[in-house]
Amino acid sequence: ALSRLMAVSERYPELKSDALFQDLQAQLEGTENRIAVARNRYIQEVQSYNTTVRQFPTNITAKVFGLDAKPNFTVANEDAIST
Repeated sequence: ALSRLMAVSERYPELKSDALFQDLQAQLEGTENRIAVARNRYIQEVQSYNTTVRQFPTNITAKVFGLDAKPNFTVANEDAIST
């Protein structure tokens, strides 16, 4: 979303000076940052959970209750998204 706004702002330079556009751009950057932070926290929690489920002696308890390792966050087209 941010890259689209950047492309639009390059085509229409008068938008850059518009305070509402700058505010929207700042809000989108903040949203993207919050999403990145939440994604990283999720990944860390899943890794921690998977380590606990696989480590002795908690792996015995995990097997008794049917707890298995969970897949971590992945994106099919991560390279395309990052550009």
